[in-house]
Amino acid sequence: MVTDNTQRELAQALSGLEPAVDVRAQYVDVPDSDGKQVIALHFDALEEGQNPYTYQGRPYIRVESTTRLMPREIYDERLRYSNPNKFAWEAQVADGLTIDDLNEQRIRNAVRGGIAGGRINASAENDSLESLLEKFKLLKDGKVTNAAVVLFGKNLYDYPQLMLRMAFFRGKDKLVFVDNKQAEGNFYDLLDAGIAFCFRHLSLSGEVKGLLREEHLEIPLEALREALTNALCHRRYDDPRATVSLAIFDDRLEITNPGRLPVPLTPETIKQPHGSYPYNIRIAQVLYLSTNLERWGTGVGRMVERCREQGVPEPEYMTDGHEVKIVFKKKYQNNSDENKNVNVGSSGGSHVGSHVGSHVGS
Repeated sequence: MVTDNTQRELAQALSGLEPAVDVRAQYVDVPDSDGKQVIALHFDALEEGQNPYTYQGRPYIRVESTTRLMPREIYDERLRYSNPNKFAWEAQVADGLTIDDLNEQRIRNAVRGGIAGGRINASAENDSLESLLEKFKLLKDGKVTNAAVVLFGKNLYDYPQLMLRMAFFRGKDKLVFVDNKQAEGNFYDLLDAGIAFCFRHLSLSGEVKGLLREEHLEIPLEALREALTNALCHRRYDDPRATVSLAIFDDRLEITNPGRLPVPLTPETIKQPHGSYPYNIRIAQVLYLSTNLERWGTGVGRMVERCREQGVPEPEYMTDGHEVKIVFKKKYQNNSDENKNVNVGSSGGSHVGSHVGSHVGS
């Protein structure tokens, strides 16, 4: 028989859990045991978005048949997910930086893009920088946040994660470099650098339709831009060691960012209709207002559609829980007959200004 003392010990043990839990205890008689009972405790499952539990101030995790202290990285991630407004890296004040450390032209261009897209009131064009940053929710107690630095920062010496690694490899592996570059800067700087690198090393083809000549990269520009935007927007920025990378091979292009897919999505389901689950909410909101990003989870579908229209294989997603990779397969391989009339290399470079410049800050 469960005694009053046992019940008090049980209550004391459960009081060590935070946040407090509603536990329903049942005392089940054990047949043929001279009054012995089994204590059965029922807990409601932890829902996504709830604060992670701790016991006596320490978090634990179940690994197969053992219970261990939860690694700090996992606990911090769960805290962040439970309350992004409080714990997210992007919401924290950027130490030592002020509005003067932001690129005013980039901010103004973002506002103009939002006005042109009907997402920002036209009167905002005459607002002060401080007022615009307030509207973008990029200030905290009057100080610039990390999100503001990611989007519009300049002279980013203390932000090594604001880098894009780019490489062009000969063949289908990473053994032989043809070109290897690094770009540093804010979101728009990195996006421009990545698109320019694609024009430098992807084949450019053209066809005449009526009286006009249409030119296409071998991987659709809109799909590349969407993929790179997603990688820079949704990546983990709290790890200064990790960067976004863009790698071009003879048969494919890969964009990799540190982080993971949102909980409801997998590499198999991400191309199906789904909602929007931004990892960096403030950064995503600004990119939405400036028309660089949608909020409806439609970006992947548009990438797939652009690839289909151009006869390119659909992009493929891969993840190991630490990185997310999107792979675009090239339509043409090496020196196939279909590829004989495609302009390669420097011929594509002459188009960089007209294609990339029109996107700056939009």
